[in-house]
Amino acid sequence: MAGKTTGPQAVDLLITGCDVVTIDGKNSVIRDGAIAVKKNKIAWIGKASAARRHVIAKSTIDGTGQIAMPGMIDGHVHTAQQLLRGKIAEIANRRHVKIPIWKNYYIPFEGMLEPEDVYLSGLLCYANMISVGTTCFAEAGGPHPDEMGRAAVDIGIRGFVSLSTVDQGTNVPKSMFMTTKQAPDRNVALVKRWKGGDRVQAWLSLRQIMVCTPELIGAMSKSARALGVKIHTHLCEGVYEIDYALEKFGKRPAEYLHDLGALDRHMHCAHSVLLSADEMDLYVKHRPSACHCGFNNYHIGPHRLYEMWRRGIDIGLGTDGAASWGTLDIFQVAHAARIGQQTVAGTPYSYRNVMPGEEILKVATMGGARSLGMEKEIGSLEVAKKADILLIDRTQLDHLPLYDPYFVAANTVVGRDVRTVIVDGAVVMKDRQLLTVDREEIDRRLAERFPKLMERFDASVA
Repeated sequence: MAGKTTGPQAVDLLITGCDVVTIDGKNSVIRDGAIAVKKNKIAWIGKASAARRHVIAKSTIDGTGQIAMPGMIDGHVHTAQQLLRGKIAEIANRRHVKIPIWKNYYIPFEGMLEPEDVYLSGLLCYANMISVGTTCFAEAGGPHPDEMGRAAVDIGIRGFVSLSTVDQGTNVPKSMFMTTKQAPDRNVALVKRWKGGDRVQAWLSLRQIMVCTPELIGAMSKSARALGVKIHTHLCEGVYEIDYALEKFGKRPAEYLHDLGALDRHMHCAHSVLLSADEMDLYVKHRPSACHCGFNNYHIGPHRLYEMWRRGIDIGLGTDGAASWGTLDIFQVAHAARIGQQTVAGTPYSYRNVMPGEEILKVATMGGARSLGMEKEIGSLEVAKKADILLIDRTQLDHLPLYDPYFVAANTVVGRDVRTVIVDGAVVMKDRQLLTVDREEIDRRLAERFPKLMERFDASVA
């Protein structure tokens, strides 16, 4: 486990006295362990009793009574929908909700947002993520992505921002509609502006096949390969999408993308719920990545996370943003996914514990890293990987007695148990106190902008 040195090496930070859950592929757990960080990477891991022989640290964090583990990864989040948390439920209490929700509520809301609204939404979203142990995210595609990036840099989280991209369809706000020529140009420019960022970079994005022309999809696929980045899209998310693809092209959604030459490792397919057997085979063969949003995918259909994981598809977990089910806590998403997979892939065949919590936790960390193309950098606690580390209180009553820290991390921990968060070697939350953002200033901005924004939104969807 420990890095090889000829003598004590100078490091910037030493976390000591914690139980280290590495998620390193070997289920390694180090009781009373220590982690040394130099600049933004893990320099040494081992027993706390051996730390002094191996490192000399500028600063130390006492991890006694805590579990150290890799940061959680949210593979599909809508940053610009943060201010809609609970709003659709409130509308449903007054009248029937129009389906599909993304078209009738989410896109109109995003279309009216100004840059400062998105920056505020980003501050709220990413501070919320840090507070529940998420250290990396992939933005689904929204308005004013540079403002999302600015907020992410200010908060100190790692992530990929992207632009909501639409070049066809009815009832699309003018502010979000682009020509087929403008769309790839704006996406490519965004990626280039954020290229080489230490923590925050950009991807391309296609909203959904119903609102993107074949010409745009083809152009974006070529750009993704040229730039070496992914395209974030929604795929096989609803029956309406499958009906659209069959009616227009005689193909199911994944088959359609494959015919366009766009279904490859550069495509990041959020949800991927309603895959046929042939589409599943295409995923295995052509290596697009996927993201399972465990709180809301099961009302669409019986998500086949278990099968996808076993067949080697690069898949992680996502929240889908605060507007859907409210929480940005990937620990809770993992718990929901475990129950969902037991119901879908286990119980019908009398197969108990088909995906244990420990396996789901791997999906949330290593799986998430693989799906973002970052498995060599994040997703586990290993020497030379980037220092994205959580310290979790293991002294709560629902974690005791502590036979196995891995079991506790996978099955009983939720986001509010996270005490300290380190991203890229920098402490961004310590003892539940966010260090990079002024909460009072966020609350002031929210009180100022939120009421008028909601008034406009209510009028637009009445």
